[in-house]
Amino acid sequence: MSWKSSLISFFIIFALLTPALAQEQKERKTLPLTLEDCIAKALKNNLNLAVEVYGPEIADAAIVRAKEYFMPSLELSYGTEQRENPPYWWIQGAGTIVTKNLDYRASVVQRIPTGGSASLSFVNNRTDTNESFQLINPRFSSTLSFVFNQPLLKDFGLSVNRREILVAQNNLDISEEQLKATLVDTIFLVEEAYWNVVYAIENYKVKQQSLDLARDLLEKNRKEVDVGKLAPIEILNAEAEVASREADSVAAEGLIRRSEEVLRNIINLDAESDTRGMAIVPVDTPVFVEKPVSLEEATKTAFARRPDLVMTAKEIETNELNVNVARNQTLPGLNLQFSYWSPGISGDRLIYLDDNPFLGVIVGKEKESASKSIKDAFRLLYKNWSVSLTLSLPLNNLLTKANLVTARLQLEQTQARLKTLEQKAALEVGDAVREIETNAKKVRAYRIARELAEKRLEAEEKKLGVGLTTNYFVLQYQEALADARTMELKALVDYNLSLARLERACATSLESRNIRLTNFLKSQ
Repeated sequence: MSWKSSLISFFIIFALLTPALAQEQKERKTLPLTLEDCIAKALKNNLNLAVEVYGPEIADAAIVRAKEYFMPSLELSYGTEQRENPPYWWIQGAGTIVTKNLDYRASVVQRIPTGGSASLSFVNNRTDTNESFQLINPRFSSTLSFVFNQPLLKDFGLSVNRREILVAQNNLDISEEQLKATLVDTIFLVEEAYWNVVYAIENYKVKQQSLDLARDLLEKNRKEVDVGKLAPIEILNAEAEVASREADSVAAEGLIRRSEEVLRNIINLDAESDTRGMAIVPVDTPVFVEKPVSLEEATKTAFARRPDLVMTAKEIETNELNVNVARNQTLPGLNLQFSYWSPGISGDRLIYLDDNPFLGVIVGKEKESASKSIKDAFRLLYKNWSVSLTLSLPLNNLLTKANLVTARLQLEQTQARLKTLEQKAALEVGDAVREIETNAKKVRAYRIARELAEKRLEAEEKKLGVGLTTNYFVLQYQEALADARTMELKALVDYNLSLARLERACATSLESRNIRLTNFLKSQ
């Protein structure tokens, strides 16, 4: 296909597409947004962020669940029993022996963070039987007891027994840092998408300006050809240049739509029914404000604030705790137990004939209240105590030693990963700082280049007016000016993006915008 046929085909496609695009753009309502507006909408609507918000809440619930282990527990029980047995020797009496028991008890158990436990119990019992030769029937017995258990070697220690709580707290910190990382990434993605939209729009304007210059020159050439000042070939050259710049303009317009769609998805604009389908119109423009940046200070800030480093440091804390617990489990068991109990007994005393129970003749009863046994138990009339030490030596502890080796290896692995992440952070900060410096120089250089291109075009147009140059050179200078404007705009956008990349590398995006992490925690 010849270049003339290609040119004709392009004009046909362009003639069909341009009215449709223009009409569609005209029908869409516009939504002016600043960069901060877009960030606010993203933090409100972004779906990835909405998922991460649940992490801290789940981790906080795990802490509450772990702390319940040390909450005191109350146990209540009630039971009744009846036993019937034939007598098996003469002293029990003849007939069926019926014994009825009724007992109830209450106990409070408290686990201690050092690994021990303490319990306070009260037991009350009533026994009633028809067996012969009883001194007290029915009989009421009560016991108040206190038991303290404490491991002295294995399972001893605050960190060992509070491991689940400490791990849950570290997991909460990690989930909050993960949320922070998502916030920082979201802010950067919004900035990147926003400035890309700005660049696409401004680039389209530059292409339109270049196209307008080419059209003006084409019109001028046509008039001069009509009066015989130029050869007809100059019209063809100008038309070819207009067609080329129209193609550039169409491509630039397509870039606007693509960049806008990326920004729209990040801020999830369609989640707001009142803004659905509206075209985003950026309000902010890229500016060049030089900011002195210290590589050393930026690196220190990154090491202190980057979520990936903080999360890995928390993982190291957890793994260090696992090593301590695994080391503790290799120790022999040595348990101390102390018990103290106070009994109380009461009931109806049976009076036998001639005060001789072997006669088996009951002549009366001395009533006694059931509460007396309870009172005696709480008055500590009968003091009983015991102390014991129990030593447990495992015959084989291969499993516990393997757990210790595994915990140590996991700790060393996490420590190595932290060093790798620190190197990565230092590299990212260094690249961001160098990029800021490079883009600042590029802005200054392209600004001078654009100013010179404007002056050269202005001079060349004046020369064309007096016949000292040709349209070819004017078109060349117009193209050079368009390129210079595009490059200056790109340098401005790149400079602002490099500042955003440094904020992302140092994880200072939230502080610089006074955004509080607590505002995104559901538990707050």
